[in-house]
Amino acid sequence: MREPEPSGAGRATDRAGARELPGLTIRSRDAGDRTVVTVCGDLDLTTDQQLQRALRSALLRSPRGIALDLGGVGFCDCSGLNTLLNIRRQALKDSKEVTISHVSPAVERILEIMGALPLFAPDTVPDGQEHPDDAANTPPPVDGDGIDIRTEVVQLRRALQTRDTIDLARGILMAAFVLTPEEAWSVLVATSQNTNTKLHLTARQLVDSIRGGPLPAATQEQLSAAVTQVAAARETAENPE
Repeated sequence: MREPEPSGAGRATDRAGARELPGLTIRSRDAGDRTVVTVCGDLDLTTDQQLQRALRSALLRSPRGIALDLGGVGFCDCSGLNTLLNIRRQALKDSKEVTISHVSPAVERILEIMGALPLFAPDTVPDGQEHPDDAANTPPPVDGDGIDIRTEVVQLRRALQTRDTIDLARGILMAAFVLTPEEAWSVLVATSQNTNTKLHLTARQLVDSIRGGPLPAATQEQLSAAVTQVAAARETAENPE
């Protein structure tokens, strides 16, 4: 029989709003009319549900919205991005906002790839603006470049419909080259960037190649280079001079 965990350890939520989970730590605190949510750990399929619950709870109790501190996130995949976009969409419906105050390289990379980083900049939605569904004459929220934010969210959500293909491609890389999930993601992103091909199209090429389709020469070349680079980085980390 498993022994009970000591008080305050493991999956516990304290009065300060700290939630400890395997691979993920979420802490929240009230800061005036906003709630600051600090997330540390990995944002992936295994922590997706816990992150969703924590962000929804923080948004519900905050009058203006939530500010995310993601500086301690070591890895973020499409499921983590999808959760961030979903909570932002809910905030817009509630005339609130979700901003990112600190971002780690892992989160910044995927936000930049999807073009989503400007969506979480502070004050992209004017104070007191009503949701368009409730006020037909209210102009839609726009970002600093005058782009309809709701349109961008729709476009990003469409892109995330390719998430299954991307995750499958990452699994193929893990199996073929004995990579960790993080390494496989890095290889996929590097291949996409170095061939100037959208991420989901690169993933589709890999999946199709397993099914007998040809892998473009440029993709094959950059994939090999990315795997070599990741292997070299791993070797250096494991055997520092």
